[in-house]
This record gives sequence, structure tokens and C-alpha cells, in this order.
Amino acid sequence: MSIEPSQDTAPLTQHWRSYGPLELHPILLHAMRAFNEHGYHGTSVRDIASRVGVTVPALYYHYENKQALLATLLETSMKDVLDRCRAAAAEAGDDPLRRFCGMVESIVLYMAHRKGLAFLDTEIRSLEPQNRARYVALRDYLQHMLLDTVEAGIARGVFTTPIPSDAVRAVLVMCQGVANWYRADGPLTAEEVAERHVLLSLGTVGHPGAVTGEGELPVARPRGRGPRAVRQAR
Repeated sequence: MSIEPSQDTAPLTQHWRSYGPLELHPILLHAMRAFNEHGYHGTSVRDIASRVGVTVPALYYHYENKQALLATLLETSMKDVLDRCRAAAAEAGDDPLRRFCGMVESIVLYMAHRKGLAFLDTEIRSLEPQNRARYVALRDYLQHMLLDTVEAGIARGVFTTPIPSDAVRAVLVMCQGVANWYRADGPLTAEEVAERHVLLSLGTVGHPGAVTGEGELPVARPRGRGPRAVRQAR
């Protein structure tokens, strides 16, 4: 299984904070919506074909079965977030604090801007063993990227958590949960949600500034809201 950057999402990751309209094949787009509305087992291939406006045989021409649709959607989603996380890490350089903040921000922004895709992670239980193994490998790769950064920060005295693996799992669960509750018309923008989650994540991995409020923290600043004071935990 390849974990190389997705060719389909490469243009989107020229800047990892940028999000345009979701570009999926119409069959995938309608399958995503149907799975989110009715669940994988509550959706039939006929339902999806009807939404798309094609016959069932025409749908099978593009995708082998309903399982192939779910697997493609989940792998597309995970490869996209991996691409963006890699880009955020590369932009931050070798500073583990900035890398960590950028990676967490990239994950939360993805969960908010691509919540239709990200929410499908709840359907991992519906994947057949081979498809599940591929998806879990992608998800594990993301976790290891974050863990490597946290461990590098511990070695430099930036982070103090005595349980980095558990801390990283907690951070990822918290970030992935954004797809369950975020609303574009809610009180916070995606950028503000990401900013808050970066601060929460810094506390989870034991960054002193997230607790004491001392020092500058490289937390994202929502665009279009004018200048703000240096972000510090209060």
C-alpha cells in the first residue's frame, strides 16, 4: 500500500490551509452523502445510483461494489489529510513546537472543511479486512508522524509529557471529533476552532507555555479578523 502524497489532492496542498470546493467523482460524492445520512449498511447501491441519476450497472462500471465506494472515500480522505499534514510539517521546518502546532492545525482544519469525508471514519467498522488494513496503515502513519514530532520535542525539552504515545492518541481523538460537531454557520470559524485545539493539544503534550501563559506560542491566527495579541493560554 502506498502512502505517497495523493496525486488527486496535490493541487490542494500547494498551501495546506487552502480549501476549495470538494472535488469528487459524482458517484463518490453521492455515496459519501448517503453513507453520512443513512450509514453504510443502511445505504444500498440502488440508492446511490438513484441519487447520481445512473443505472446500477452503470455505477458498477465505475466501482466494483458498495465496499469499493467506502474504501475509496476513506483512503481519499486519509491521503488528503496526510498530504496537508506533511505540508504543514515541511513549512515549520525542524522546530518540533512549530511542527506540532502546524500538524494539529492542519488536521483540525481538514476535519472542519472536509467533515463529510472525515465523518466517514466512523464507518471503519464496515470495511472488509483487506480494506481496513490499508486504511489503518494510513491512519497509523499519521499518528507516527505526530508522535515523532512530540518525541523530538521531549528530547529538546519543549514537551514534558511522560506518556507521549497516549498523549498523541488523545490529541488525534480530540481533533478527529471536530468532524462530529463543527458547523460552518456556528459561532466559531474553522480557523478559530483549529487555534483552540492547538492550545488544548499543547497542554496535552505538556508544553509549559500552554499552562503558564508565558512565552509566545506559534498558534494559527484566523484570517480576515484583523490583528490580534500574541496567542497565549489564559
